[in-house]
Amino acid sequence: MNPRQQLRRLIARSGYTMVPGAYDTLTARLVEAAGFEAVYLTGGGYSRASGYPDLGLLTVVENVRFIGLTVEAVGVPVIADADTGYGNAINVIRTVREYEKSGVAGFHIEDQVAPKKCGHYEGKEVISKAEMVGKIKAAADTRRDAEMVIIARSDARAVEGLNAAIDRVNAYLEAGADVGFVEAPQTVEELRIVGRSVNGPNLVNVFEGGKTPMLAASELEEMGFRLGIYPSQTHRAAIRAAQKVLAVLKEDGHAKRIEHELCTFQEREEAVGTAAWRALEEKYLRDV
Repeated sequence: MNPRQQLRRLIARSGYTMVPGAYDTLTARLVEAAGFEAVYLTGGGYSRASGYPDLGLLTVVENVRFIGLTVEAVGVPVIADADTGYGNAINVIRTVREYEKSGVAGFHIEDQVAPKKCGHYEGKEVISKAEMVGKIKAAADTRRDAEMVIIARSDARAVEGLNAAIDRVNAYLEAGADVGFVEAPQTVEELRIVGRSVNGPNLVNVFEGGKTPMLAASELEEMGFRLGIYPSQTHRAAIRAAQKVLAVLKEDGHAKRIEHELCTFQEREEAVGTAAWRALEEKYLRDV
């Protein structure tokens, strides 16, 4: 199966799939190497990795380049963040064309006003349900590969309430989306309601510090969720690790005190597949 078919299989089977987030291509390789069956490219992650907050400041062209590099570097399905589709319905058409060419297995698109905010920031605004239904229809009509997964996200919980957000997601599923995503439920009971009320496969966003309670994968599976994205854990870990080693360098003038916590030179090379590339180099230079 190709990655899009693999993602379809993950969604169709019973049970819950954890999809850790990656903020760059190397991190996506580490997610795959850790044994996870898919990787999530978080828009907030690649915004912050570029030095910007999660406020919709990067363009579709910048994001697609990153997505394409990552898809090429891993063998597992890649789910990408498409924000609001970068505009209205005709912008969504262009976005879907570019995302499809990148090779991504699936993407989520949300009903915030563009430019969007992080789903757990205050002050979000949403477009009308009717306009978002049109955007989902545009996305479904535009994709050439029916295997590419469209995930419809609603941020209406913070603006119109939970029931309205669920109603929106169900309308988006009816319009052609494959997976529903109610962003930022605020209690365990709200998660339960979402799990049983969305009329299709259900995705949940899981990270510490947001509005949604942190629950174990087993609990989310019992509630009926099929996919869980874990967008920020690897990035927050990397920020803290970099801060720690930089503090030691500043204080000591070297990193000996902390070297035992860092990966080795060889481990770094293994993470990027150096040996495989060297073998290819030898193969094609052998007869030169």
